[in-house]
Amino acid sequence: MALNGEPAPNLEIPPSRHVVDVSVINTTADVRCPWGFFVKNPVPGHETLECPSFAFLVQHPSGKRVLFDLGLRKDVEGFPPVIQQGMKGMHMKAEKDIAQILKEDGKFSLDEIDAIIWSHWHADHTGDPSTFPASTNLVVGPGFKEAILPGYPTNPYGLILDSDYSGRELQEVDFSKSIQIGEFRAFDYFNDGSFYLLDSPGHAVGHMSALARTTPSTFILMGGDGCHHSGSLRPNKHFPLPDEVSPSPFSIPPHSHGTVCPGAILEAIHPLRTRTQPYYGLLSEAQGRDVPAAEATIHKMISFDANDDVFVLTAHDRSVMDVIDFYPKSANDWKEKGWKETSRWRFLEDFKSAAANIDTA
Repeated sequence: MALNGEPAPNLEIPPSRHVVDVSVINTTADVRCPWGFFVKNPVPGHETLECPSFAFLVQHPSGKRVLFDLGLRKDVEGFPPVIQQGMKGMHMKAEKDIAQILKEDGKFSLDEIDAIIWSHWHADHTGDPSTFPASTNLVVGPGFKEAILPGYPTNPYGLILDSDYSGRELQEVDFSKSIQIGEFRAFDYFNDGSFYLLDSPGHAVGHMSALARTTPSTFILMGGDGCHHSGSLRPNKHFPLPDEVSPSPFSIPPHSHGTVCPGAILEAIHPLRTRTQPYYGLLSEAQGRDVPAAEATIHKMISFDANDDVFVLTAHDRSVMDVIDFYPKSANDWKEKGWKETSRWRFLEDFKSAAANIDTA
């Protein structure tokens, strides 16, 4: 019997006629690491996170341009020693820096990028700001300066490089006088309701996400590392697992069922055997991670994910790779193109091994 989801909560986003143009940049990063580093009780067969790393170009009608995240720098050997040490045992590689991607496209010069906004300081998001001119500001979240500065080599154990910020304006966002959107504190970046930075703590010091208005009534939530897999967002009380998913996320005997996968299979592989809670509800402990705050951030993101007018795109969501259009194309018409509906259950592909072992006889 089909379960009807609860209505999505009112996010109380202030009205505005101002929009920004958003492009999703596939930064060419290839990241592979143990999934148990992020969540407790991975679904059997889903022990490794294999993912891209997305960044976003946000273009304001005034002509201002900002980048939200930079992905992974091409020369990973250029990271500070402490970061290189932490990357051992992980596969992290990028073919290009974002600066190279933008130069090859040639639509504008790098000195037309007003700011780089880091969702947080982790290596697969910071890229290499030194490839941008000094006129490009660096924007970071609350608590960043106290916790992270100085960089390497000034601090031999630095988590970022001096060259990431030296010679450019380093701005730390102050959410103390912010407005509230959903359950997030929000900073109106352009002061016209077109683009907000959201205080999204837990994963790392100063972690932020962003909300871009793509039409007067539709939005893209750039989730950063608010979560690493859509199984942390879905299913939920607003979007329960359906009675069937078509096309099927697996084509595996004995559960291929043509192009349809029964919801009973998907419920059977759920750690809690439920249709109304995300597959991944508990995060693992890690240095620098505030688990209760990070889990609270995911809960807040679910309210946005449940809203038909908001498309949530986290930095590592492999399930949208062959669904959405990437830079240099715009993502503003995401709703018209049905990207949210098309990609909603595609993350289930990662649970193919678990589904193959379900006995429905």
